[in-house]
Amino acid sequence: MPGRTTVTDNLWFRRYHPFDAAPARVVMFPHAGGSAAYFRDWSAALSPHADVLAVQYPGRLDRIDEAAVDSLPELAERVYAELRPWADRPLVLFGHSMGAAVAFEVARRFERDGVSGPVRLCVSGSRAPSEPRDSTVHLLPDDGLLAELGRLGGTDARLLADPELRALILPSLRGDYTAIETYVAGREEGVTVPVTALTGDADPRVTVEQARDWALHTTAAFDLHVFPGGHFYLAHERDAVLEVVTSHLRA
Repeated sequence: MPGRTTVTDNLWFRRYHPFDAAPARVVMFPHAGGSAAYFRDWSAALSPHADVLAVQYPGRLDRIDEAAVDSLPELAERVYAELRPWADRPLVLFGHSMGAAVAFEVARRFERDGVSGPVRLCVSGSRAPSEPRDSTVHLLPDDGLLAELGRLGGTDARLLADPELRALILPSLRGDYTAIETYVAGREEGVTVPVTALTGDADPRVTVEQARDWALHTTAAFDLHVFPGGHFYLAHERDAVLEVVTSHLRA
């Protein structure tokens, strides 16, 4: 297996709380417009159980000078290539919103190439890949795109109100929305690892039934967890979500 790089050598992952002797790794995939930093506190909570890698997509924070990847299959391919050297122990993939689709496609690439690694896929705040999704948000003018982000409640309103910060996040935000809104997967496309779906009961973008349809995309076990809240239910249900993840790590 290729030599593994450290977190400081690899732009794609943030390893906030290294645990070299961990029996497993959890890989966290952020939502559209999000960054690895969203999962810093999650990493601290999971660090007694697993080594945690938070994915850093191009076009944000310390990768602000890079163009965002506006094709979800291309993004997944690039993450997969960087993640393979870290698959020296079982991987649990956790993705929220757009991150769920990226994690799913990364898992599919491991299976495509016959490479062991993912043992569970946790998908949060996301309709199943074969469910139709809105395809127009990425075409909105800047104000409309930012309004959609604010409506979902995952971004500090003060950030959206600052003209300089808005200008910084818009390119990656539009790239992310383009990636997820132009992504299509058929019902026959799936994985052979267990899938855990998590969703908020008042998510304006994902119904419980649309989340349940993730069961169509695995030939292994499936479980669904519904929490109170909207698209970013996990902000106030973090401990409960972490318990779901750690229960699979213990298993």
